[in-house]
Amino acid sequence: MPSRRLPSLAARILGAVLVLAAVPAPAATAAAPPGPGAPTVRAGEVMPHLRALQEIADRNGGNRAHGTQGYTDSVTYVRKALDRAGFHTELRRFSHAGATGYNLIADWPGGDPKHVLFTGAHLDSVKEGPGINDNGSGAAAVLTTALRVADAGLKPTRHLRFAWWGAEEEGLVGSADYVRSLSAADRKAIDVYLNLDQAGSKNVRQWLVVHDDAHHETEAQRAFEAWFADRGLSTFDIGVGGSDHESFGNAGIPSSGFSTGISDCLHNACDNLANVDPETEATSTNALLGVVWKLAATARN
Repeated sequence: MPSRRLPSLAARILGAVLVLAAVPAPAATAAAPPGPGAPTVRAGEVMPHLRALQEIADRNGGNRAHGTQGYTDSVTYVRKALDRAGFHTELRRFSHAGATGYNLIADWPGGDPKHVLFTGAHLDSVKEGPGINDNGSGAAAVLTTALRVADAGLKPTRHLRFAWWGAEEEGLVGSADYVRSLSAADRKAIDVYLNLDQAGSKNVRQWLVVHDDAHHETEAQRAFEAWFADRGLSTFDIGVGGSDHESFGNAGIPSSGFSTGISDCLHNACDNLANVDPETEATSTNALLGVVWKLAATARN
């Protein structure tokens, strides 16, 4: 069965797809250099994380869904990489549908704790398939970005926090549980939340950039649109709703992010490694790197 988050997200993205049908595809989606100071990655630096998630699903009944060993192993894989890189990691447990769920939170040392740049993606799949585009692709892009922060020994102005959410395919459960746990001061400290959902779809015509309905145009939305525009890549705004950023927007936290659109394999067994375009995945990761580097260095009063 489709997840409870699908109708909202799908309605917005499929609406965008109807508009995009007559738009020519960009000449290339190969990775281009992000903004000054930001590192770049090639597909070969991101795809190994997706291969690892595929192998985890293959060992565990073909999926990485909430409440399964496949999801637990996915969290373990990501956490080990972050711990080795020097992040402070924490597992936040919650219960849903009779099973324990896990959100993985990773903080990079330094930066102003009263001004947090928060980046996340959901890590779980549905039970029908391995969820490599939805949303291993977003999870891998966020992980790669976090590891490049560590590689660079980045000393950000803002505090950097990253997250991988559980049970989002069950109705945005993990991210909502996390946001509910925040105090008023904790919520206020988050300047902006960035989200990636389906970052490696094939045959991409435009990147679908999240427009935060509650807060109008955020600094993150402007930064994403500028990054793509500088590289001649088209964007299309979609409203908040249906993915992990919704939990943050509902709590009054400005948010943005992007998607590369819904594939025919959404929530099916064919959403496997072959369902991801490596160059699109690299471009999406470089877009996130560029925006994180830019916003990390931006002071807020």
